[in-house]
Amino acid sequence: MAVTDRAGTATQTRQTRQAQQAQGKTGAGVGVLLALLATVVWSGSFVATRGMADSVPPVQAVFWRWVVAAVAVTPFAVRQAWRQRALIRRHLGYTALATLFGVALYNTLVHQAGLTTSASNMGMIMAASPVVMAVYSRVGGERLGARRTFGMLLAALGVLLLVGHGSPDLDFATGDLWMFAAALSFATYSALLKRKPAELGGLAFLLTTFVLGTLMLAPAYAVSVTVQGGFALTPGTGGMLLYVGVMSSAVAFFAWNKAVSVIGAARAGVVYHLQPVCVAGLGLLLLGERTGPAELGCMALILGGVSLGARR
Repeated sequence: MAVTDRAGTATQTRQTRQAQQAQGKTGAGVGVLLALLATVVWSGSFVATRGMADSVPPVQAVFWRWVVAAVAVTPFAVRQAWRQRALIRRHLGYTALATLFGVALYNTLVHQAGLTTSASNMGMIMAASPVVMAVYSRVGGERLGARRTFGMLLAALGVLLLVGHGSPDLDFATGDLWMFAAALSFATYSALLKRKPAELGGLAFLLTTFVLGTLMLAPAYAVSVTVQGGFALTPGTGGMLLYVGVMSSAVAFFAWNKAVSVIGAARAGVVYHLQPVCVAGLGLLLLGERTGPAELGCMALILGGVSLGARR
């Protein structure tokens, strides 16, 4: 009888372990898909940013982006945010720091870069941010593994060659340097996400960062309007502001934050390397930015690195 009980217990333990492993794989798969969704949507954001560069001053574009984002997410998040108002006040310092890097600085730098570099270059350079994410994760004690590290390095090599048009000799425009600063800011935000208090709901956190980001940008917005004047709201600029506000802010940030919480910043960052491929395709279709054989070869390196690094 005891032998039978032990055998039954061992079988149950094995089945429980298998179920946990299957659940872990399913969760990881969902995390990768969420990171991919955010990456594709943000790729369109770079094209929209480049399209607005000649008509909407950068700070004004970013300010209205977050106004639109806050309005879009409020119906879904306001109840949770109200219930957790005490938690939000308790963790306001952390939330403000995440907002500074992920909402205020990152997007302002991206829109500033759009004045003097192409949408393709913006996407290519932003794909360097996962390298910084991986460094942060390693410093924080996360083991990356040989395959993920090799995949990340392979994808990073593809990015560098892509920026250099197939050559290791890199020639950066002013906008390219702004994008490197944006990549560092976004990587810092992604690293901070791992420290988000578990009890703070994702929607409440998202709405709080959008509102704080708008408040942070308000003084710079007032100065920009005073010095540069406003902009004409046309169907084109209105459509692009709606896209970057609803899709690239509300939808993409929610998907990215969830992905990082499920699979970690380093692994989500590997998926983010797909961004140059997406941006180049959209840039060709919508802005007429050409992609040659050298760029296609570099994209193959990026895709290969992503496929290696995204696996467990």
